[in-house]
This record gives sequence, structure tokens and C-alpha cells, in this order.
Amino acid sequence: MRIISGSARGRKLADFAGRDIRPTPDRVREAVFSMLTSHFGTLCKLRVLELFAGSGALSLEALSRGAQQAILVDSGPQAAALMLDNITRCQLQNKARILRQPAQDALPLLEKDAPFDLIFMDPPYQQGLIPPLLQQIATLQLLSQHGIIVAETAAKEDIDLPTSLNCYEKRRYGSTQIHLITHASATKERA
Repeated sequence: MRIISGSARGRKLADFAGRDIRPTPDRVREAVFSMLTSHFGTLCKLRVLELFAGSGALSLEALSRGAQQAILVDSGPQAAALMLDNITRCQLQNKARILRQPAQDALPLLEKDAPFDLIFMDPPYQQGLIPPLLQQIATLQLLSQHGIIVAETAAKEDIDLPTSLNCYEKRRYGSTQIHLITHASATKERA
């Protein structure tokens, strides 16, 4: 895996073994960032939160493309070491922070850092982890008014959303589905 674009373009991310970390494939990551660029125009100055960060590739890609800062959350010890290695490889230590906790425990601690313009979440598939996290994000007001949540699921997995959020786009890439979610009020503005 490599960083696709921006200041860290071409930097190779650290290798890892095992099934505890499931990185978003490069072609899916490229498609996600194409959609985000279409929405935001530029990622400059965005504040990023990545839940179930694993390798941290999504946050690092956003930082490489100009995002202001990123908080990477994962409870796994292998993930924490991998993220630290990748942050160092990309020379983004001054823009990235790691929080080694389960996502549901980390969210209340992040109120002081909110709002986030871009929230990535790629939990283990088919375990129903996304809906309660979306509810927490909405309740704690962690998403900026025009921010986007990028949720990755299995291709046929559906997500129950809180009424304050709306999925305005879904795209399928092989066995993966990407959901772009924003505030319901922001979706009405786009219409």
C-alpha cells in the first residue's frame, strides 16, 4: 500500500501480517478520495477522525492531501504500532494523533476536538457496529455542519441511520460498499 496523492505521494506504508487489520484497498481508497474531492473541492484545513483506523491509510491520505489534523482511533496493539510507523514514514507526526481505545469509548473524549469535517469508519463487517456509533456522533455533535462520514461495510450490508443523518450516496466496489453520510439538513441544501 502507498499514499496515492499529495505531499506524501508514493510513500510506502508498513507491511503487516494477520487478519486483525483490514486495510481499504488502494482502488477503493482512490475512489473515496475522488468522491470527497468532488464534495469538498479541496481537503485543505479539514479536521479528520478515523475510527477502526488499522493502518491509518485513510487519515494519512487525507493529511497528505492537505487536511489540517487527524485523530486515529483503534484499540488493537498491532494497529497502534502500525499507525505510528506509517505516520513516521509519511512525516506527518505533527498532524496526526493516535488514540488507542475502542471507538465507542473514544467518542465522548473527542467532544473537545469536535467538530470533525471528515469521519472515516471501517469496523469489522456484519457486526452492527456502525449504527450505535452514528448515534453517538450525532448526539455528541462531532460532525461539522457540512461534514461527511465515510462508512465502509460489506457489499450487501445496510445501515440504520439516526434521523439527523442521511446517506446521500452509496457505491459498491467488489465485496465492499462505501456509504457517504451527512447531516439530513445538509442533504436538503444539496438538493
